[in-house]
Amino acid sequence: MTLTDFVSAFHFLRPLWLLLVLLIAVLWWMGRFHTGSRESRVRHVAPHLARALTVGQGRRGRLTPVDTLAALALCLVIGLAGPAWSRMPNPMVSQTAPLVIALEVTPSMLASDVPPSRLARAVIKIERLLATRSGAETALIAYSGSAHLVVPLTGDPALIKPYLEGLSPAVMPVEGDVAGEALALAETLLADQPVPGTILFVSDGISGANRSAFTARDDANTLAFLSLLPGEAPLPEIEGLGARQVSVSADDSDIQTLERLLASAYRQALIDDDRLAWEDRGVWLAWPAAMLALLGFRRGWQLGVVALTLGAGLWTGALGPGSLGIDVACAQSSVSTRAAEAETASPLTTRLMDAFLTPDQQGRWWVERNRYDRASMHFEDPAWRGYALYRDGQYAEAVTALAALETADAAFTQGLALIRSRQYRDAVAAFETALARDPDYPEGERNLALAREIRDYVEETREQSDTGEDRGEGADDIVFDNESQRGVETTLSGDEGDKLLTPEQWISAIDSDTGDYLRQRFALEAAMSRSGGSADQAAKPASGPISGGVP
Repeated sequence: MTLTDFVSAFHFLRPLWLLLVLLIAVLWWMGRFHTGSRESRVRHVAPHLARALTVGQGRRGRLTPVDTLAALALCLVIGLAGPAWSRMPNPMVSQTAPLVIALEVTPSMLASDVPPSRLARAVIKIERLLATRSGAETALIAYSGSAHLVVPLTGDPALIKPYLEGLSPAVMPVEGDVAGEALALAETLLADQPVPGTILFVSDGISGANRSAFTARDDANTLAFLSLLPGEAPLPEIEGLGARQVSVSADDSDIQTLERLLASAYRQALIDDDRLAWEDRGVWLAWPAAMLALLGFRRGWQLGVVALTLGAGLWTGALGPGSLGIDVACAQSSVSTRAAEAETASPLTTRLMDAFLTPDQQGRWWVERNRYDRASMHFEDPAWRGYALYRDGQYAEAVTALAALETADAAFTQGLALIRSRQYRDAVAAFETALARDPDYPEGERNLALAREIRDYVEETREQSDTGEDRGEGADDIVFDNESQRGVETTLSGDEGDKLLTPEQWISAIDSDTGDYLRQRFALEAAMSRSGGSADQAAKPASGPISGGVP
């Protein structure tokens, strides 16, 4: 987040608390500079005796208990006002903005000045970037003299890899550089997304004929370039386009830079999403307030001790678990799981966390560190506990924990957990429940359609493979005739059952080369485009060995 974005988004959730700042300023001035009461006490004492008997004369410029108390009160009041500049992400939805990768596939990308070649290095970099986007929507576009959608937006990076490896200049029907068409195609893909995304061009440069298309683009989506030129040479053609440029590197520093760029784009998308609540940052002011309160233990600084007591009570009452975005506990966490957690953590750490954090706050702390197993042991809030169980792979427990809630978030997470545990009918019912509770729930319609498709496929497969043995309708006898000795002895095993192929098994079972498939598909799309075919038909990927739209 840039400084401009921070300033524009910064505000207070409870600004009326700031009225107390005036009262604090008045009280501080009275305690710091009002000396009438002190003069009245020494009015009947000789001046030379009063100076000898009075402590602290001539030290007004030093720090006093009143200064400490005023600073502590300011921290508490500003924290109570609720400073905020970012929104709380919905944990049930992917926490990364959608990404469309446009890869240049031209003869110039075969140059070996970036070993083993520019194109091969680009493929490696894209695969490493995809490995960091588990569950995030990503699409792939290839362009040369024509632009083609290779894989539409999908949450499964494994579906992109075989197509990515099959790309080469030989599969492109026309030579040239139509980066502008690739940009328009990418913007079309992102037009229906709930949040703005990022368009990443992986290229060794664009021609000047494409500059007008980039100048007139929609600024809603972030534009970035991964330069494949050797060294750190910039792409002069993109100067002034408002795009972030990253040079390819031998290590993963370029991938880390792109990760930060995508994270920044997601944070900006959250700020623009009015459906999400603002994240209250006032809780962090408790730390400087506590440091100031420690001065209350100095001799003669009784005001600090009073402030520590009052401030702790005020802060606990006004900034409880709700200020962190965590609801008040609705269910009791398991004593056995809490005991098991205590055995794995050091006694000192456990005591400190129990003394200063509620169980829900401890669970949130572990969630932010991706330790969902520990988080599920601490959460008392059933919504957060169900989410932690789901992320930890405890799908049945997650469904049980969320069953008591009647929110769209709970039903949506139940559907995800049921899909993972292959209970497809129940998953369809869960997604339908989520949409019934909130018809506009993000990703609700899409996941419901996918769950129905999986359910229908599984049931149809089972029906076709049903021999009637379970109903007593099977064959009376099985006879193998090999009297002519022309057959081959084989062994049939029924232990494997009717299992669905995983995406990896589908990919490994492909007999045809993806390069040949892409060459034929791109040639067909280019011919349709030249003959006046619809843009939608040309952009839609033809049926191939893998369906790129399945997440």
